[in-house]
Amino acid sequence: MSTISTQLPGPDARPTARQRRAKRLKYLRVAAAALAGLAMALPLYWMLLTAFSPLSDLHTTSLHWWPSDFTLENFRTVFAFPVWTWAMNSTVITCCVVAVTVTVNLLAGYVFAKMRFRGRNLVFLVLLSTMTVPVQVLMVPQFKLVSGMGLFGSFWAVILPASSTAFGIFLARQFMLGIPDEILEAARMDGAGQIRTFVTVVLPLCKPLVAVLSLLTFLYQWNDFAWPLTVLKDSRLYTLSVGMQFVNGEYTANYGAIMALALLSVLPMVVIFLCFQKYFVQGFARSGIK
Repeated sequence: MSTISTQLPGPDARPTARQRRAKRLKYLRVAAAALAGLAMALPLYWMLLTAFSPLSDLHTTSLHWWPSDFTLENFRTVFAFPVWTWAMNSTVITCCVVAVTVTVNLLAGYVFAKMRFRGRNLVFLVLLSTMTVPVQVLMVPQFKLVSGMGLFGSFWAVILPASSTAFGIFLARQFMLGIPDEILEAARMDGAGQIRTFVTVVLPLCKPLVAVLSLLTFLYQWNDFAWPLTVLKDSRLYTLSVGMQFVNGEYTANYGAIMALALLSVLPMVVIFLCFQKYFVQGFARSGIK
């Protein structure tokens, strides 16, 4: 017993050179993470600052880190437009897109991960290759498609083209590859079919994946500007991102009002991300994506 006690370092033992180096590296990582966090938070702070600043602060050459006169005039200017209608349109479109896209991506990911059929890997590679095609290249054929279907000028013209994403299918497949095949085989031995196995066995294990897909789809669709602007011809159907163009003047830009509307548009995304942050990290960690 005495031999063991003499080998243990006492409370006054000095750290070794390796321990000191590891401690310095830890401090450097924390400092780097703090600087990166400040750099990412600076645009959000500047948006918040501009939204509550008077126009006199925006037209000066000096740098202001706090409003000289805290004002809500920019928000009064914004609410002169049908902001609540645009927000409701954004909510309806985004919720429909999230529901359809997440469902399709989960089903496709399950097929590519757990079902065996000829040409599966080739089809999956072709699907991944579509991620290299710019979105702008697809806008013309998509516009002809929705026009031919008689959907131009309606919400469905925005919802249906976003009904699935190659990255979402890839993420779902990578996540479901980690589900043991023995669980699915046990469900089939109990008489469950493919749909029942997916709903009762696979889907409850995919809660982090559903959170990640929902959050990514929500963020993308909520901020989408080009496609809703192209297919929504009635200003009463515009989303928040599209309606932001009306805040601009004909010859000058009211940056305070623009930032006020941008702040209102960002708040739902921040709240949703904070609520689903735990599942978001788990989903990426379990899918194997760094």
